[in-house]
Amino acid sequence: MSVLLRSLPAAVLRAKFTPCALPIFARLCLTTPRKCAFSAVSASASSSETLNVSTPHLSSLAPSETRLNALEWVSRTDFCGELSKMDVGKRVRLCGWVALHRIHGGLTFFTLRDHTGMVQIATLPEEFPDAHSVVNGLRIEYVVAVEGVVRARPLESINKKMATGFVEIVAEHVQVLNEVKMKLPFLVTTADDVKDSTKEEIRLRHRYLDLRRNHMVSNLVLRHRVVKVIRRYLEDIHGFVEIETPILARSTPEGARDYLVPSRVQPGAFYALPQSPQIFKQLLMVAGFDKYYQVARCFRDEDLRADRQPEFTQLDIEMAFTPLEEMLRLNEDMIRKVFLEIKGIELPNPFPRMTYAEAMRRYGSDRPDTRFSLELQDVSDLFEKSSFKVFADTLSSGGIIKALCVPSGAKHYSNTALKKGDIYNEAIKSGAKGLPFLKVLDNGVLEGIPAVVSSFSEIEKNHLVNRLSAVSGDLVLFAVGNHSSVNKTLDRLRFHVADELNLIDTSSHSILWVTDFPMFEWNDLEGRFEALHHPFTAPNPDDMNDLPSARALAYDMVYNGFEIGGGSLRIYKRDVQEKVLEIVGISQQQAEEKFGYLLEALDSGAPPHGGIAYGLDRLAMLLAGASSIRDVIAFPKTTTAQCALTRSPSEVEPQQLKDLSIISASSST
Repeated sequence: MSVLLRSLPAAVLRAKFTPCALPIFARLCLTTPRKCAFSAVSASASSSETLNVSTPHLSSLAPSETRLNALEWVSRTDFCGELSKMDVGKRVRLCGWVALHRIHGGLTFFTLRDHTGMVQIATLPEEFPDAHSVVNGLRIEYVVAVEGVVRARPLESINKKMATGFVEIVAEHVQVLNEVKMKLPFLVTTADDVKDSTKEEIRLRHRYLDLRRNHMVSNLVLRHRVVKVIRRYLEDIHGFVEIETPILARSTPEGARDYLVPSRVQPGAFYALPQSPQIFKQLLMVAGFDKYYQVARCFRDEDLRADRQPEFTQLDIEMAFTPLEEMLRLNEDMIRKVFLEIKGIELPNPFPRMTYAEAMRRYGSDRPDTRFSLELQDVSDLFEKSSFKVFADTLSSGGIIKALCVPSGAKHYSNTALKKGDIYNEAIKSGAKGLPFLKVLDNGVLEGIPAVVSSFSEIEKNHLVNRLSAVSGDLVLFAVGNHSSVNKTLDRLRFHVADELNLIDTSSHSILWVTDFPMFEWNDLEGRFEALHHPFTAPNPDDMNDLPSARALAYDMVYNGFEIGGGSLRIYKRDVQEKVLEIVGISQQQAEEKFGYLLEALDSGAPPHGGIAYGLDRLAMLLAGASSIRDVIAFPKTTTAQCALTRSPSEVEPQQLKDLSIISASSST
């Protein structure tokens, strides 16, 4: 506005800005729109909400002053992607972007695109010369309005790949609403079809263009539909109430670093952006709101990957007076409904269940993908007398040895690949120091690392082959060390070989509950217990006498190897909550400082309650078949937690820091 005011004559600036002066201001800001071949639309008050401000003689303006075109808001009668044979003969007015532009047999055609799809626009030079002239001057991504009549395409020009491929619009009037002045970084319409896809950093830098792509439109519409189904299920069927919880909250220990917001009115104090609404939703249960849900924005300052973002969306659910079985059943019904309505996929009823201990033993992960077998086998007992030093030292120090048998892997992976190829590198990336292996040859003969082969007796070789159900041509991969490192290595290798050998049935759907998680896990670096989920998870009543080794009343929903939701029944008594906080190293004084309000609430008649949270971004990613959650988020951050479009985070003015009582590190040096 300041720039605009500086461009106005002094007389106007001296005038009082009253209702009488407003027309003068408007007339000086706008000029008569450029002539176009859409006069019928432009002139019709009923067909256009045009800002009709006449322009007086502007001789008082300096020659260098820029004249602005008028802004027009043109109405439309139909959408591009919704036209069909039923509309033949109908007069329509469409608005959208020029997707494709071509000249054929002396005629000019272009494809018009809006949020519903595309339709072909044809021209008749002799009957509508003005429209033909305008169309000839169009460029890709111009914003235009078209008025004309729907007609059936000739048989030879029917395009069955387009939903509207049986019809086209004969353009009688065409109006250019906005031109493209910049060089486009990529072609929007054909971006999904090109062999070499546009680099993601370019797409994110020009996200407003990227979001015009049909692929991105479909993803975001799918996401919207998922949320709509969930809302209707929770509200209309089960009577849930959606309640918003604060974004500016108190920092609490939840596993990741907090994003902090300094307070101007409380110098030196900070808010924390919520990693989840965990405590607030529990307080809502104490308040008596029986069934709560929220599509909540959450924030975590952690290392990013394809399915993580610093700010993400969580479907949050909490219920009072709901036993474990009822909790699981309600959530199963909801997810079955989502998959059926969104993708036409029928999920099992009920969902299979697997304990945490079983999942780790068989798959090395608490997110098992059961679409393919490749189960792990503990073979520690077979190597108790092994002369192979690596195996012997591992067992003597309390470690384990597990094996993964890869069908026909001996034929696929050469010894060189196993010693320094991709599969070896995958093991190293997981933290392993090497990759011991054996190949099963004809007649049960074993080949591999000589020290491993020679450490077997014939009986032990037979035991190993039988334990793994190995046959000729199979490959056996080993991992040694503590339980955590062994499972991490073989879990990574399991997915790697399954992908390389095409062992995953992509047409199947693996969904299950993982239950009976440990309450705590030991942190070697800090020498203390920490909550595996969070410190508000209730222990199994059968394990109350030994809380450090107790099982939690926690449950994760896993789909195709991804955790899509996780929750638990909550602690609702103060003495139990204080004891759990004590086990994770939070003293009574610290508990009062950090969670005093929650402890007071638990002493004020807290009901038994529990809940679950779903990663909405991840769920939408899986349903859309996308490889990254960035493809189902309108404006995501990069892997360096930056917005390529707005270039945030950014530096701020020194005065803003001063107002917050913050001294910049760069300015203090």
